[in-house]
Amino acid sequence: MTTGQPLSVASIAAGAEAVGVALSDLQAEALLQYAELLLKWNKVYNLTSLRDPREVLTLHLIDSLSGVAALRRAIAGREPSGPTGCFSVMDVGSGGGLPGVVLAVACPELHVTCVDTVAKKAAFIQQVAAQLPRAALAGRLVAKHARVESVQATFDVITSRAFASLSDFALWSRQALGEGGLWMAMKGVKPEAEIAALPPWAEAFHVEHFSVEGLGAQRCIVWMRDRGPQVDVPVTN
Repeated sequence: MTTGQPLSVASIAAGAEAVGVALSDLQAEALLQYAELLLKWNKVYNLTSLRDPREVLTLHLIDSLSGVAALRRAIAGREPSGPTGCFSVMDVGSGGGLPGVVLAVACPELHVTCVDTVAKKAAFIQQVAAQLPRAALAGRLVAKHARVESVQATFDVITSRAFASLSDFALWSRQALGEGGLWMAMKGVKPEAEIAALPPWAEAFHVEHFSVEGLGAQRCIVWMRDRGPQVDVPVTN
């Protein structure tokens, strides 16, 4: 696809297949409509620095889809706590809806809440939820304009994509992590220093590396969980 060439259902489906995600025609069409809305709104609101549809496909849609297989493995065998039997997911610092909107479209088993402190970004996600085909989302995408620290609901999975340091991500959203819940941080190069700086109650128990064709950069997912309150160990001489 050349620079500026419109996105298509076929290009989105092919990109998804390359990262192990099989999309129905309805899902690929919904992601196409989402990308078009993102580019349209971006002319007025600064939702993303990208203007080229080809870059939006690779750097946003396919990059977000690359986490789907890992997320499904992580929740396999668990009991969902979300509405209508779905797994509840909160996307922190969602911006234009990445990866939250993409996850909601690609995964019918998820109910996704996209949280952002910027009102215009939350408004955009609300518009996406209202405008995409109902059959593709079925009410499983909601937007919330708030600071993540103020969110009182709890979630099975809390995710973010290039949002903040791991310690800040965990600290700010800790009260919203449900019992047995997981943090899913989508990062670039494995953040060794951030992992080392995590507070004692936050455990980075697994790092998954993956690649996105055409991205030309390292990507990984850092999985974390809450160990609970820590007991101070007496210091002995």
